[in-house]
This record gives sequence, structure tokens and C-alpha cells, in this order.
Amino acid sequence: MAEYPNVVLIEEGMREGFQIESADIPVEKKNLVLEALSETGLKRIVVGSFVSPKWTPQMADIDRLVASMHPVAGVVYTALALNDRGRERMAAYVPPLSWPSELPETLVHLCDVFAQRNTGRTQQAEIDSWEKIVEGALRGGASQAGIGVNAAWGSNWIGLFSLEQRMEMLHRQVDLWKTNDIDVVKVFLGDPMGWNMPDQVEEQLKATIAEWPGISTFHLHLHNTRGTAPISIYTALRALRATDTLILDAAIGGMGGCPYCGNGRAAGLTPTEDLVYLLEELGISTGIDLFRLIDVVALAEEVVGHPLYGHVSKAGPRPRGSHLYAMDMPFVETLGQAQHFRLGPGVYEGAMSPWREPIRSETRPESTKS
Repeated sequence: MAEYPNVVLIEEGMREGFQIESADIPVEKKNLVLEALSETGLKRIVVGSFVSPKWTPQMADIDRLVASMHPVAGVVYTALALNDRGRERMAAYVPPLSWPSELPETLVHLCDVFAQRNTGRTQQAEIDSWEKIVEGALRGGASQAGIGVNAAWGSNWIGLFSLEQRMEMLHRQVDLWKTNDIDVVKVFLGDPMGWNMPDQVEEQLKATIAEWPGISTFHLHLHNTRGTAPISIYTALRALRATDTLILDAAIGGMGGCPYCGNGRAAGLTPTEDLVYLLEELGISTGIDLFRLIDVVALAEEVVGHPLYGHVSKAGPRPRGSHLYAMDMPFVETLGQAQHFRLGPGVYEGAMSPWREPIRSETRPESTKS
């Protein structure tokens, strides 16, 4: 049996998802989704972004959302803040919010175009900020740190990035931390434009381990723009050591996208429910109630006003035990009828059924009882 790394899931639907939906969704409805997510067993939820309401009006109500939320014990709530102003705003809500990482971290975008479009900073400005981050870490007595590259595998404006380009930027960060006697133990690999491919993700992870064996935490933020993120995640599970920790960002229903990358809602994340299903079927316990999570997806679809993009929320997980389907159920053709796995047979009532006699099977002994 395969040995997998420890997996930590971060739910991004409240931030990554709602940031690309209508700005007119009331904060009260967002809070319904947040409260439902909090009851699924998820341990880390990103509630939104402290960013400019001018450019991301969907996050204009972040203060009201956080002020009215009802935290659930055992759940860590975080948010995104891209600059000093955002961090100042967020600090007013810590707690109930927690900072996204306990480690000081440096980061750079390989795509200078995306860095400017997304954060208003050039790649060089990001690099120039490293010294300040290190200085703050030294003042705080940090002994460990994280590094990262975003837009790691490719850019819609520049094209494909190579392993050599990624390793060069990671080396520069490791060397800076090492010069200041701080060990690097974590790496972030972001992919906002969905250029990840499983072979290249595997190549990067193995190269990182070979170069810096002391790095044991790997954070993947893979957008599913072109359908490869779940495959890349599975490859990462196989590539990492059993002693490693793999942090995975996902969003209910595959919500998400970025207005700055050119793909909009097409740049969604891996659906959380699909990922939980995959992990559980691989024998990796998540502590998440999958059926409750699917109910949250249905709620989120009502809130945003359109279907979302996951698979398990449409067909349900593999049925077992009392969830096995009725053998003489009628034809099931529509997505609505397929919801019988959670809503019961009423959703396919009246559907065409050619069975003149009840279907029985020795493999389902209960069906042979009179």
C-alpha cells in the first residue's frame, strides 16, 4: 500500500470563489455558506481578501463578513492581504482570523506581467522586498522560513517556464535565508493561470527534495483551468515522502478564477468535494463529512445563481451500504435526477422505467426476500 504525505486542505471558496462572482451577492448569503462550510469538518477556511474594493468589489464587504461570522472551535479562519494596507486592515480581526502562515515567507512571480496585473508590483519589486521580510523575521527571532514562486509553470503572456527558471528563483531565496542563519522548511508553488502538468509538478517536487532535503512542507495552489490540477495533485501525493506535509488549496464546486489572468471563471480551483473524495478513496483520512460538503456546494450554487463545476457533487461518491442504488430505479438522465444520492427517489419520480418485474440479484440478498 502506498505511503502518502500528511495532507492539509485549505478551503478557498469564500475568497477565490466569491472574488469572481457577482459583487451584488449579499454578505448575509455569503455568511450562510461560511457557516455551512464550518460544519463540514474542514479545518482551514480562507474567508476573503483585504484588498481594494475598487478593483475587487466582491470583497468590499469583507469587514462586515468577518464581524458577523460565527467561528467554530477547531477551525482556523484566514484571509488574504497583499500589501501593508491590507495587513493593517486584517490585523483588526486577528482573532478571530489567523495569519495564513506561522512562518516568514518570501515569494516571487515568475511572470512579471501577471505580478503587475495582479498586485501592481514588478517582479523586481517583489525581489527587493525580500530583505525587509528577512529583517522582520530576524527581529521576531525566527529560525525557520518559507520560500515560493507563483505563476510557477507558465504564463498566458510569456509562455512556459522551465525547471531551471524555478530553481534559480528558489535558490536565490534559500541563499538569502541561509545567509541569515534561518532554515528553509517550506516551499509554495502557485499556478494562477493553470499551466500545471503532472510530469512537471513531479519534476519540480523531486528536484526540490534532492536539492534541499530539509524542506518538508509543500504548498500547492493549482488552478484547474485546463483540467490537469487533480492529476497533478495525485502525482504530488505519489512524489512526496511519507514524512512530508502537502498543503492543498481547493474550492467548493471548483469555484474560483482570476480577473487578471485572462480566463475569468474558467480558471477555477480543484473542487474540494472531488479532492476529499479522491483522498478518502486513497485511504487518506480528511475528517470531512463529504455529504455535508456536497450540501454546501448545492447551497453555493443557489447563492451564486448558476451550476458549479465539480463532479462528485453531481453524481455523488461511490455508493456503499445503505447508499447503494435501488436496482429497479427508473432511467436517470438529468443532473437533477442524479441528485437522488442525497435527495432521495423523489427527484426521479415519474421517469421512464421499462422494468415489468422487480430486479433481483443474489449479490444483493435483501432483494430476494419476499
